[in-house]
Amino acid sequence: MFNEFRTFIARGNVLDLAIAVIVGAAFATITTSLTEDMIMPVVGAVFGGLDFSSYFLLLGPVPDGYRGSLSNYAALKAAGAPVLGWGQFATVVLNFLILAFIIFLMVRAANRVIGRQEAAARPTEVELLTEIRDELRRK
Repeated sequence: MFNEFRTFIARGNVLDLAIAVIVGAAFATITTSLTEDMIMPVVGAVFGGLDFSSYFLLLGPVPDGYRGSLSNYAALKAAGAPVLGWGQFATVVLNFLILAFIIFLMVRAANRVIGRQEAAARPTEVELLTEIRDELRRK
């Protein structure tokens, strides 16, 4: 059984998957920081410091023991008040769209670089025709 397990772990697919998970987690940290620390402050500045995450709708009564502010979404939610956090949802959707666009741009750039490298490695039509001519002459 140990040999089977070792064979399973040593297969390329499992190792590739493990590496992808580790790199993906590191990439997630980078993209989260990029969104929260660099892009969202700019978006907030453009929209006059607007912070969507504080917008919510109170759906029911506030618990009896609650003494905090009725405009503090996080405190109301922590106290168990029924709140619809549409602003937080809008923030998460906006973060997703920004991240998706950034990833799109990165993949697009990578595909262009890879495409250029493949094009440089491919023989031209003239080179291919020359090889075909030379091969036909040999026969």
